[in-house]
Amino acid sequence: MEEHAAASTDFDNGTLHQSASADFDVRELRTCLGAFVTGVTVITTVDRVGSLHGLTANSFNSVSLEPPLILWSLQIKARSYPVFGKAERFTINIRAADQVALAKRFAGPTQDKFQGVPVTYGIGGLPLINDCAAYLECRKEAVYPGGDHAVFLGRVEAMQRSDRKPLAFGGGKYMVVHPHDLGAFSLDLGLTSTAQVDAVRIARPVVEELSRQLDMTVGLAVWGNHGPTIIQWEEGSQPLAVTLRTGLVLPLLTSATGLVFAAYLPPPLTEGFIQAELTAAAQKRTGEGPKTREQAEAMLQDVRNRGIARAIATIVPSVNEQGINAFSAPIFNGNGVPVFALTVMGHSGCFDGSWQNPCLAQLKDVAKQLSQRLGYDEGSAFEAT
Repeated sequence: MEEHAAASTDFDNGTLHQSASADFDVRELRTCLGAFVTGVTVITTVDRVGSLHGLTANSFNSVSLEPPLILWSLQIKARSYPVFGKAERFTINIRAADQVALAKRFAGPTQDKFQGVPVTYGIGGLPLINDCAAYLECRKEAVYPGGDHAVFLGRVEAMQRSDRKPLAFGGGKYMVVHPHDLGAFSLDLGLTSTAQVDAVRIARPVVEELSRQLDMTVGLAVWGNHGPTIIQWEEGSQPLAVTLRTGLVLPLLTSATGLVFAAYLPPPLTEGFIQAELTAAAQKRTGEGPKTREQAEAMLQDVRNRGIARAIATIVPSVNEQGINAFSAPIFNGNGVPVFALTVMGHSGCFDGSWQNPCLAQLKDVAKQLSQRLGYDEGSAFEAT
């Protein structure tokens, strides 16, 4: 492995001093730093002729509350460095969990990054990208040298915050965040808070690895107060054109994820949701999903017989406009109760929705292994009646 000499730096009275230090492999250092999970921002400004500029950065942090100061850093060789170096103001757009595509857009070499991106304008005419988790409008206080980067210090002059969940970045990939104790998730399933956290800790890296191996979008869901609730998404190299976000609640009878919980959870937990969906479907008379109790029961029995649920060309209002094919498998705990639904999905035009899809064997195998790690004994499986 080739190693590169690194230097330690000291800043004194505006002068950067370098001193020899240990040798580091740059890629290894980057990987190590990636263990520190950060938020994701897009920094925006406007140049002297009124052109908009923006870039994705996770090198953002708070400095002081009194006065309100923040910092971020930019590589000196970056094409946007001269613009930000001369700008008097910049805005920190803290990305929301469903804005991965925008984060990637502003991280790339696209010439007109703002084309088609809805914005509003704040102090000094600087763009605020719509639907972010939060905004900090800043005046540049100073710029300090920092090796191959420049560190921008900003004074916050205005701020906004929404209730949208923030996007995270770590280990070289975009991530989502969730509360450590998962809030009210799975409270009806006989799990203590510690057991919930342990179960998620075990499942999360497995979901990431399955997505990597299949190069498909994989989701992990729990049973929440409002039904099947997504707590993790991992996208493949061809992301779905859907509104992916943690906390997304899916329908019970028209999503593969929902069918898993409907098929295996104790009926008292699901009865009200099932009846509400059947009533709505009967009123519409058309569209996806079963219209009668008999049709619903037949679908759920098929899920139990196969050990896996399927949804074909599904469209969930406000989530996706193009049909999605999906397969979902239950993950049981030691009591034989499904605590997770593990779902693999893709656009119906390019993801095989037949039962011959080769990814099904791997999906079922991963779900079985996770169930065993959570103490599940196949002989003690809960059987819905």
